[in-house]
Amino acid sequence: MEFTKGHGTGNDFVILPDPDGALDLTPGLVAGICDRRRGLGGDGVLRVVRAAKHPDGVALADAAEWFMDYWNSDGSFAEMCGNGARVFVRYLLATGLATPVDGALPVATRAGLVRARVDGDTIAVEMRRPRLYDASSAVLGGLTLPGTAVDVGNPHLVCALPAGIDLADLDLTRAPEFDPRVFPHGVNVEFTAPGDAVDGTDGHVLMRVYERGSAETLSCGTGACAVAAVALRDAARGTGTVTVDVPGGRLTVTVTDDSCWLSGPALLTATGTLTLPT
Repeated sequence: MEFTKGHGTGNDFVILPDPDGALDLTPGLVAGICDRRRGLGGDGVLRVVRAAKHPDGVALADAAEWFMDYWNSDGSFAEMCGNGARVFVRYLLATGLATPVDGALPVATRAGLVRARVDGDTIAVEMRRPRLYDASSAVLGGLTLPGTAVDVGNPHLVCALPAGIDLADLDLTRAPEFDPRVFPHGVNVEFTAPGDAVDGTDGHVLMRVYERGSAETLSCGTGACAVAAVALRDAARGTGTVTVDVPGGRLTVTVTDDSCWLSGPALLTATGTLTLPT
């Protein structure tokens, strides 16, 4: 079948066009496609399906034509992927499958409806406002790091590094430990350090992330939103704009009274024919 590869700040995806929902994706098939040595390689799969043709999207079919069926690289589902949504929109526009109305384009996801707006190479998606709801901690290499639990349509744990520990020195080849009572369905764990001031923003944070179902990735859009919300709280602000630098590039997050905008580049890098792995 046909495929497209794309990425948002290094968070890369295999995009599979399946408008009528005819493709029988399985966890094993997705994991094979995302294998970086035996498959195409990617942090996840974005299946492009009409919302009316997918059981998880049909309830939103009146509001959005297209449903983003997102799978992690290990074959598990995810409720939402901010960078994935931006790459998904880039694909819809590039292939002529959708046209923005008044500059906006709706997309259905498992976390609900998201809106996108396009400005050249930059695509911004509007998601729910991050909800900070609990205190918890992560354990990494024997180090216990306190953090904040954040809901961005999917679960996050934001842990600020103490002084003397360099973000670049963290070993994220293994999954951090977390409290399953707080995160019964797993969690994306973000590790953060302060960055230098950036003009025109209310904060600057450096971030690395271990994503459930995908291990460490170069970027995580919903994770950037969670990190920005915690940074604003720590600055005694309810709203504002935060620059979030990830290993794959720079994202800008704007938290409003009732939503959160994630902005950054979204690029398509390759197209071709995929021989589905067995």
